Amino acid sequence: MTMTFEAVLFDCDGVLVDSEPITMAVLRDMLADAGWDMPLAACMAEFVGVTVRSKAALIEARTGRPLTDAWMAEFYDRRNAALQADLKAIAGADVAVQAAHAATGGRIACASGADRFKVEMQLAQVGLARWFGGAVFSGHELPRTKPAPDVYLAAAAHLGVPPARCLVVEDTPTGIQAGVAAGATVWAYAPPGVDATPLLATGAQRVFAHMADLATLLGR
Repeated sequence: MTMTFEAVLFDCDGVLVDSEPITMAVLRDMLADAGWDMPLAACMAEFVGVTVRSKAALIEARTGRPLTDAWMAEFYDRRNAALQADLKAIAGADVAVQAAHAATGGRIACASGADRFKVEMQLAQVGLARWFGGAVFSGHELPRTKPAPDVYLAAAAHLGVPPARCLVVEDTPTGIQAGVAAGATVWAYAPPGVDATPLLATGAQRVFAHMADLATLLGR
């Protein structure tokens, strides 16, 4: 069964680009240097889908140090260098984006909780930027970031489509909460080996395991 949507709003990290292991490895190393040593899997469980600054109190409690602007600037610099060296698209992301573009007459957007520089850099690096044009939105530029709905509401408004007629594609409970709060239908990408239970529990109406499958689900 296929469903018709007037717009498709994509998250970025973990949906279009395989950035999370790269970013989290940098964060894990910097936190270890500051006194909070943990396995990469534990770092990902704690920080994927949220901003580092939103965890400031926890970081300061575990490291015994303030989370300074200088530390964050170093993190961004090291993160960007690592992404520029190693980032790749999620397998099938190009197929999914092109199918969504065709199915909606070009009404697609990328709505991320990350900073704009990172989102635009990543889309350009993997060759997806041309599909989105100016329809790229960062939670850092809005009053609230995910799990608040602001970034998805902004994307829907830019495209001129009511949120209820939008499909959101997400991969984390935090992002799913944002899409649901915006009033959109949310489908979750959960690659093989990922437990989809939390994604369904937070409101995803469908889970699919390969990004290229989105083309079929959209009837393309």
